[in-house]
Amino acid sequence: MKNGFTADHYHDFPFIVIWEVTRACALKCLHCRAEAQRQADPRQLTYGQAVKLVDQVAAMERRPLFVLTGGDPLMRPDLFELADYAIREKGLSVSMTPSATPRVTREAVRRAKESGLSRWAFSLDGSCADIHDYFRGSPGSYDMTVRGISYLQELGIPIQINTTVSNYNLADLKNIARVVGGMGAVLWSLFFLVPTGRGMQRDMISPVQHEEVMQWLVELSAAAPFGIKTTEAPHYRRVAAQAGPLLALRERAGQAARPLDVLGRAPRGVGDGDGFVFISHTGEVYPSGFLPLSCGNVKQQELLEIYRGSPVMRELRDKSLLKGRCGVCEYKELCGGSRARAYAVTGDYLESDPACLYVPAAMLPRTAPRPGRSLPGHPYRAAGDADRCGSP
Repeated sequence: MKNGFTADHYHDFPFIVIWEVTRACALKCLHCRAEAQRQADPRQLTYGQAVKLVDQVAAMERRPLFVLTGGDPLMRPDLFELADYAIREKGLSVSMTPSATPRVTREAVRRAKESGLSRWAFSLDGSCADIHDYFRGSPGSYDMTVRGISYLQELGIPIQINTTVSNYNLADLKNIARVVGGMGAVLWSLFFLVPTGRGMQRDMISPVQHEEVMQWLVELSAAAPFGIKTTEAPHYRRVAAQAGPLLALRERAGQAARPLDVLGRAPRGVGDGDGFVFISHTGEVYPSGFLPLSCGNVKQQELLEIYRGSPVMRELRDKSLLKGRCGVCEYKELCGGSRARAYAVTGDYLESDPACLYVPAAMLPRTAPRPGRSLPGHPYRAAGDADRCGSP
């Protein structure tokens, strides 16, 4: 258990705190939940307000992981001063997710290493420039990403690769996985698109495709040289739990390189407002960056007070309030569905996750075998756009 966390602590402390240090960004990504802009918002937290936020995070009895995101964090002039303060003076474990722009220089990466940054995350949404640059809305983004990763490799900073799964790159995921492995990344973090910000519902993959990709990810996780994590796809944990016995048999037969570790460092999965909290550039506190319901502002309230006391946050942590299939699902404590996607599609954050096709045992006819079941799908295969990057 990292930082002394147990699953019970999620009611009192977030496991991950993500702070959008600025909304400024030079890229024009198709899916951007922040709808980032070229210039910084004059209302963004000042240096003094930011220091107070860091103090609040560091004062938590159970210290969370602290992630600096954006926009593009490198467009905030005092970024490394704040990172120094959080890491060196307050002892926080800090990661950063800058955009791949000309600001990612060897000097910037060296400065991050000097600060003691735990991990640097780059986004990679295609295995080649054609797909990635189209998705990111900026020609040359792929090449800048590869160059930035070479600096991380040279300076020995652990690499995390983030990929947003959508209809634009569904067919290219296997190729991306090979690229991630070749980069020596420690973690591949897949964000399953939520239609918020610039992300559109038509860009989401179907429920059947969600299931197929997650089944493939579970298989991949048993042998890949990097860890695998999903965001806004908590039913990956249900898919992994269902596949556990099969993977164990394969490993005993020598067909898998290492055992499945689906939960990673957390004692259990984190979800919107449940072990996870997001602070915007102006100090607004949200259950996540994909669930745009403000629960308070750190300019007026303590972060921990908002996390513990917000009616929205409290409801999100109470799985007995879930509705529809999620409400009767035998995996609701393990999974709980994406509350952000439920809100984006239905307007109700307690409704069923529209990307999950699992039928809970409670909804099957009495004569049906137990437990519940997933609808039949087809094995995930790379095709279509993958051809634009060469042979798989």
